[in-house]
Amino acid sequence: MSSSDVDTGIVLRSDCPSRPVFDQIGDKWSVMVMAVLLERPSRFNAIKRRLEGVTQRVLTQTLRRLERNGMIERRVLPTSPIGVEYSLTPLGRSLREPLGQLYDWAVARADEIRAHQLDYDRRLQS
Repeated sequence: MSSSDVDTGIVLRSDCPSRPVFDQIGDKWSVMVMAVLLERPSRFNAIKRRLEGVTQRVLTQTLRRLERNGMIERRVLPTSPIGVEYSLTPLGRSLREPLGQLYDWAVARADEIRAHQLDYDRRLQS
């Protein structure tokens, strides 16, 4: 993104090609699914067990969106009953470093952010 892009508002336009990408990788469940799949390919129920609080419907939608965007691939396993395994594609694996940095940043600053939240909440109650 160049400074001229910022000056003209391209980043904020509704038709900017980056918006659906940020919508996908900024979604908490997408990030968490990809974190699970960074460890190893996994089946649906194994992913669901690792993501406390995710519903079957939301996980299904998240996996479909990630597959559509080329971040994961879905492979039908020749088992009885038939199983499905999800794994990261090279495009999905390319997010390992930036998502890892974001995770590290969030963990390192969690206490600071929580202090700001408490301060904000106290000021609202006054």
